Amino acid sequence: MINTRRSILQFMGASALTAVGLASMATEALAADVTLRLHQFLPAQAAVPRNILQPWMDKIAAESDGRIEIQHFPAMQLGGKPPELYDQVVDGVADIVWTLPGYTPGRFPRTEVFELPFSMTDTEAGSKAYWQLGEETMLDQDFKDVKVLGLWMHGPGVIHSKDPIETVEDLNGVKLRAPTRVTNQMFSSMGATAVGMPIPAVPEALSKGVIDATVIPWEVTGALKTSELVKNHTTFGNDVLYTATFVLAMNKDRYESLPDDLKAVIDANSGMDFSAMAGKQMAADDAAPAAMAAEMGNNIIELSDDQIAGWKAAAAPTIDAWVAEMDQNGLDGTGLRARALELIEANSN
Repeated sequence: MINTRRSILQFMGASALTAVGLASMATEALAADVTLRLHQFLPAQAAVPRNILQPWMDKIAAESDGRIEIQHFPAMQLGGKPPELYDQVVDGVADIVWTLPGYTPGRFPRTEVFELPFSMTDTEAGSKAYWQLGEETMLDQDFKDVKVLGLWMHGPGVIHSKDPIETVEDLNGVKLRAPTRVTNQMFSSMGATAVGMPIPAVPEALSKGVIDATVIPWEVTGALKTSELVKNHTTFGNDVLYTATFVLAMNKDRYESLPDDLKAVIDANSGMDFSAMAGKQMAADDAAPAAMAAEMGNNIIELSDDQIAGWKAAAAPTIDAWVAEMDQNGLDGTGLRARALELIEANSN
């Protein structure tokens, strides 16, 4: 009887050890071979992290059979300020970053061609053009220190202001936040006091009166609660006053350290198709916050064609000045401008 009990206990112990071993093996099987850290400046609930970056990370995890895990660090959780993101990925502080080239004025001059006023039409087409021109002139120039995964732009920029803005003259004396060097130059030439700052700083700046207005697409206004801070929103019909460009970039050494099959997973989820999808998604995400502002009773100003013509005339010197500056610096601004418009038109058909 005692021997029987001992045998049973021995069997149970062996079974328990086997179960522990199997559980350990299962855990090891589920553990990622590669863990990458993605750093960006918006809160996780904002449209881009929620509808572009997180699905992208999930897709890479699924297509790598769980061998690649991408950890998401939103809202600058790894430290630093938004303009430092690009250097963070170059230096390996983060493995992947999503950021605006325009946060570091003058560092990525060729990207600015897509930020010129009244140039972009459809965001998906514009993002395709941005990727194509990127392959032609930027990946081995402006972005030579990183592995570029995506290049895209946001939907039509909208002026969000405390007081109504309908004409260019209404900008006189207005302290207005703009996102990039080009947009700051444009609004300064139109009479505004342009204030450059990363987008996370906008809500506090509006609430404290540091700025009177900001230009951002509708899609991010929900996360920033912009429509609660200002009550006027100036839109430009089918025309696009401005857009800003984005880059999703990976540390070059980290990418090169991956085995070929995992590089292939990253590559399959990078490039023009991904960039076009991201641009299209950003434009689609404009609708809900715009509707919310209208439901709140805010003043949605829809400019007429005649009014927009006045804005186009006022914006033209910004385009001419940029082309001349690039030409003077040996970057062929004339050719870049012509090629960008050619690609936008080709992708719009």
